[in-house]
Amino acid sequence: MLDRRGLGAATALSLFTPHVLRAQRGVEIAVHVPQPVIFRASFEAIAAAFAAREPEIRINWITTPNYEEGLQLLLRQAATNNLAVDVSYQGFNRLRLLAERGIAQDLLPFLQREGDPAAQGYTPQLLALAHFGGIQAGLAYAASNPITFLNADLVRRAGGDPAALPRDWDGIIALASRIRALGVDGMFYNLGNEDWMFSALLFGHGGRMLSEDEREVTVNGPEGLAALRLLERFVREARMPLLTGDAATQAFAAGRLGLIYRSTAFLRGMIQQVGRNFEMQTAPMPVMDPVRGRLPTGGAAGTLIARDPARREAAWKFLRFSTSPEGTTLMVQNTGYVPMNQIAIEDPRWLGAFYRDNPLFRAATEQVHLMIPWTPFPGPNSVRITQAVVDNVMRVVEQRATPEVALADMAAEMRRLLPRGRG
Repeated sequence: MLDRRGLGAATALSLFTPHVLRAQRGVEIAVHVPQPVIFRASFEAIAAAFAAREPEIRINWITTPNYEEGLQLLLRQAATNNLAVDVSYQGFNRLRLLAERGIAQDLLPFLQREGDPAAQGYTPQLLALAHFGGIQAGLAYAASNPITFLNADLVRRAGGDPAALPRDWDGIIALASRIRALGVDGMFYNLGNEDWMFSALLFGHGGRMLSEDEREVTVNGPEGLAALRLLERFVREARMPLLTGDAATQAFAAGRLGLIYRSTAFLRGMIQQVGRNFEMQTAPMPVMDPVRGRLPTGGAAGTLIARDPARREAAWKFLRFSTSPEGTTLMVQNTGYVPMNQIAIEDPRWLGAFYRDNPLFRAATEQVHLMIPWTPFPGPNSVRITQAVVDNVMRVVEQRATPEVALADMAAEMRRLLPRGRG
């Protein structure tokens, strides 16, 4: 049973149909999946395919509502020397902490024993997304970048062209204002409870959170100020409503919101919620600096935690399958994330026909060349640093502080929380 393995506050959830679980025998592994509202369908499909290949491996599923609680689950277990999770899918920006604390195991030896990693679809660029602490701390499972979801009907009524949205924020703010004049909300920029969407504006202006050597806080440069001023304009000029992400999604699906900016990870769910209410389209995210502008890579990587040799081998098999061309294809078809195996990307047998027949999924792939790693803050205070960023961003959005004041406070708090000798 899951409880006897010390899973703490995590939720044990039978994600998959009973006949799949009953078909599995022999080695039993515990697999942690965050955000089941996003990942459930993809892991259902992967589990069914994996069970057909490895009927001797039984999986106990552990879910947490978000990445942060999944990270805390592992940290609590490690603190009591009771690591009960065998495979965990973690946000890219938290892999560093798991690597530095010796929780995540180095996957390079596992990959190399099967041959050239690149020949298996794990190119150096893809491996770099989950390489932290001097080891291959994970294998990228799903990557996302922020995109535009638009109500094409409202855009047309406001005099815009859904097929040619403005590629700059000035044009987007003007369009959102015209949509709002129709009696609905014009736009919503989904900041959530992470620094990811703020990073998209910072990176899009060519800025970074930290210097390359991580010894200096650089978020408080002109790019950071421009990002916060832009958020202020969303509220003041476009009259962006102060909603939760869920409430904004519901408003969009009901036809009461023209433009919403959030992760491509929500695409499959958005399609289902909108249904036939209106014509939904997707478009790339505006990037301000045409040369230096980039976008942060969100999403998750699978990490190998198991220490017991038999469970470790079984866990590796599942992790490897979930990131294989077949696993990546099933992930893409059931989410909206960008594929993370080069074979699946390039070989038309896997995803070529899917992208041809599903144009809504193309926006994210058009931005792959702009994707860079989501900043993994060093040291034991990485989660608190993220919260300092989020708190100060929200002060601007809620009009409790000017961009100048919030940015100065953000940088000061980051310096205080970074390891000594940095910041």
